[in-house]
Amino acid sequence: MTYRIIRAGQSRSFPESHAFTDAARDDAAARIYMGVDAGPAFMRDASGGGQMGDAPFVAIELGHECLADYTGDCAHADLEGGAAPNVFGFARFKLGDSAPGNLIELVKPAQANAAALERAKAAFEAAGFVVAVCGDFPGRIVDRLVRPYYNAALRRLDEKLASATDLDMTLRLGLGYPEGPIALLERTGLQHHYEVTQSLYEALGDTAYAPARRAQVAYRRAKEKAQ
Repeated sequence: MTYRIIRAGQSRSFPESHAFTDAARDDAAARIYMGVDAGPAFMRDASGGGQMGDAPFVAIELGHECLADYTGDCAHADLEGGAAPNVFGFARFKLGDSAPGNLIELVKPAQANAAALERAKAAFEAAGFVVAVCGDFPGRIVDRLVRPYYNAALRRLDEKLASATDLDMTLRLGLGYPEGPIALLERTGLQHHYEVTQSLYEALGDTAYAPARRAQVAYRRAKEKAQ
C-alpha cells in the first residue's frame, strides 16, 4: 500500500529518518498527516474541499488527544459525530526522552471502514511495526493502562513503603519486569510523565491519573530550567 506524507511540524512518532517515511510517495492517494500540527493540517485540508473520502485511508498523528478532536466536525463526519470511516489516528509509542518503540497504536473512528482499516494497518506493518487497533479514547491503550501504575509506585515511594531500589527490585523479580517503574521514569523523564498524566486527568477526571507529587516537582523544575 502506497501513501504520501503531509508534514506539519516536528513528528513525535518519527523524529528521525525511518523506512516508513522513506517509502512515502508524492503521487500516492492514501494520506498520512505527520507532525505536532497534523490534526489542524487535516482540518484545513478537509474544510478546503480535500477529497478525504476518496482516499484509500487517511491517518493523522496524535499526541494524547482524541481523533475526534479533529474529525468530529469535518465535512465527512458521520451522524454520531465521529470521523469519516476511512480516517484514522496513529501514534508510535514512546516514553519521555526514550526513542520511539516498535508499537503503533492505530485509532479507529466509531464507524470504521474495515477495508480502509486493513490498508492503514498493512502500511505500518510493511515497515516492520506491530500495530494495535483501539477505539478513540484519550491516551489510547498503553498510557491508559500504565500511567496509574506509575503514579501508584511514585505515591508508595512518598509514603515510604520502601526505597526506590527495593520497590523496583521487588517488581522486577516478582513480576518479571525488565525495569522497575521508578528507574524507568527517572531515565525517561519524570516531567514527561507529568505532562501525560495531567492531560489524561483533565480529559477523564479520574484521580488515578492525577500527577504524583514527584512528577509535579520534576515538571516545575524543568520549566524553571528552560526559562
